[in-house]
Amino acid sequence: MSAGSRPDEQALAVALAHAAAEGSGDLTTTLATLDDDPVYEFQPVGRVFRGKDTARRYYEHFFTHFSPLTESFEIRGEWTTPEGLGQEYTVWLRLPDGTRERHEIIGILLFGISGLAGERVYASERLLRLMLGPIYDETTQLENEEGP
Repeated sequence: MSAGSRPDEQALAVALAHAAAEGSGDLTTTLATLDDDPVYEFQPVGRVFRGKDTARRYYEHFFTHFSPLTESFEIRGEWTTPEGLGQEYTVWLRLPDGTRERHEIIGILLFGISGLAGERVYASERLLRLMLGPIYDETTQLENEEGP
């Protein structure tokens, strides 16, 4: 896609289907929206994982352990770029000890070939560790890229 162009309707439909499936806890549909080798990048901690097997294990943890902690959420904004669909949320968690936490998160669902190429997630390390559970320790540090 060239700079300034809009995503095609199919790419946007896949991203919206992914977001809806993730929101409803539908593992099968969530995974079906991914390309074969998705890359998940977590910022600002600079961590990454790749591959459908790791994505499956991430979503299994997410739906089983993280989603039940979600007391409520509010979408604050949504936008599209040639690269993907961005979504900004406020999430309120109710932890097992009864404490309540508020977290801000931005997720960018990255358009791929026929599905999503992965996600870029911006959140606190605390929230990322809760979301990823044991998968967090399997992530690797992003390679340092040389600037311009």
